Amino acid sequence: MTDNSPYDGTLDTIDFAVQLTTAWLSNPSTRASEDDVLAFLQNMHRAVDDLSGPKETEEPAEATLDYIPAVSVRKSLASPDHILSMIDGKPYRTLRRHLAGHGLTPEEYRARYGLKPDYPMVAASYSEARRAMAKKIGLGRKAGKTAEGATAPKPRAKRG
Repeated sequence: MTDNSPYDGTLDTIDFAVQLTTAWLSNPSTRASEDDVLAFLQNMHRAVDDLSGPKETEEPAEATLDYIPAVSVRKSLASPDHILSMIDGKPYRTLRRHLAGHGLTPEEYRARYGLKPDYPMVAASYSEARRAMAKKIGLGRKAGKTAEGATAPKPRAKRG
């Protein structure tokens, strides 16, 4: 690759790494020993090589990773009070925040450990408690309706 021509479709990673190293050394504020220059050149070559695209012989990194669950699926759902995480085996009432801390979505978590799409993310007792609280305060109902679906009785006027 020449200095004046635009990218022509071919990339010689060694030549490009040398050009980047030369540009780094031409900076007047750069003070480097021979070892520093050699290390910088090797790092530049590795970086340019990585950026030039995947090699045909390489396999995707995701395919080589095998995730071993900390607990079995049956054990993770054994208690109605908590769900055991497949990542670390610790109990959680809800897994969403735990998964976000590991950079996962519920779908990615289920895919990683081969779980069914209906695998719960919230413990059964916690879900029931939240459901009962929502029902008690009237979430999900139209205004003026009671839980049974009838209209709410109107308050009586005080006699007096």
